[in-house]
Amino acid sequence: MSILEAKDLAVSYGGVFIFDHLNLEIPEGKITVFIGSNGCGKSTLLRSLARLLKPVQGEIQLDGSNISNMPSKTLAKQLSLLPQGPVTPEGLTVLQLVKQGRYPYQSWLQQWSKEDEQAVHAAIHATGMEAFTERSVDSLSGGQRQRAWIAMTLAQATDIILLDEPTTYLDLTHQIDVLDLLHELNERDGRTIVMVLHDINLACRYADHIVAIQDGTVYTQGRPSDVIHPETIESVFRLNCQVISDPIYGTPMIVPQGKLRKKQ
Repeated sequence: MSILEAKDLAVSYGGVFIFDHLNLEIPEGKITVFIGSNGCGKSTLLRSLARLLKPVQGEIQLDGSNISNMPSKTLAKQLSLLPQGPVTPEGLTVLQLVKQGRYPYQSWLQQWSKEDEQAVHAAIHATGMEAFTERSVDSLSGGQRQRAWIAMTLAQATDIILLDEPTTYLDLTHQIDVLDLLHELNERDGRTIVMVLHDINLACRYADHIVAIQDGTVYTQGRPSDVIHPETIESVFRLNCQVISDPIYGTPMIVPQGKLRKKQ
């Protein structure tokens, strides 16, 4: 069952089409990962799903309704986006950042409430950031900073979370840490998570559904075992590889073939 759909979508920059007649369904309650080479349109598609880019034609539907017709705060209560490399104002504490996630629920008639307070503390607890609430975000490590931004996104209390390369600039330990957290949110709360990842092996390990994008089109999509084959990697990434089974999780794992000679 899909919760978010692109229907006959066309998006352009400066008259150049990035997508044209694109159709895509995001399965509800699953982790979906977009993969593809640099510049293929992954981030553009994610931003379009979040209504940050206006389509030239077609539409994005959320639960069957065109998101273009939704009030901004209504959409922000259902769908949240964590962009790549978000910039934090200097001196902003973790607690102040996480409170920003409650903006869609504020108005002249409804100021800060007990429900807002509970949502903020629940988000901080879920991301393990209790010890950092009074620290400035710009003083944190990369992994901690990413957790703080994810906490802000969780405080927004949406059923759909979009993340643009959430593991960028993180070392392997913190990449796994962040992806484990997102997997836990999906498993525990049933949240629909859509993200862009560069690491195909990690995408296979964490995704229920993979969408391989090639030059502004959906080349193929489905379960990792149905999508990740040598032919797919060669077509989408122009890379020869072997695909073996991950020795720990049994998911597809690619072994790229480069020009390096085999060492004796």
